[in-house]
Amino acid sequence: MLMAHPAVLEELLRRYEELRTRRGEGAVRQLEDVSYTLCVTTGTRDIVAALTAARHQLRHSAPARDDVVPA
Repeated sequence: MLMAHPAVLEELLRRYEELRTRRGEGAVRQLEDVSYTLCVTTGTRDIVAALTAARHQLRHSAPARDDVVPA
């Protein structure tokens, strides 16, 4: 199974959490879109499973190495 890049998952999770607090028809549509994308990206069929899978993948992905400097 293909795995999404951690940065993609982080951005989708951030957008999902942000949109959950918004109101209005536009926000509802955007939340539906992000929820669908999370499901597709994680290979799941509902948002609860998608959130769980995305968080699991992030926990088990290689840590970011901002301290690495090329020689």
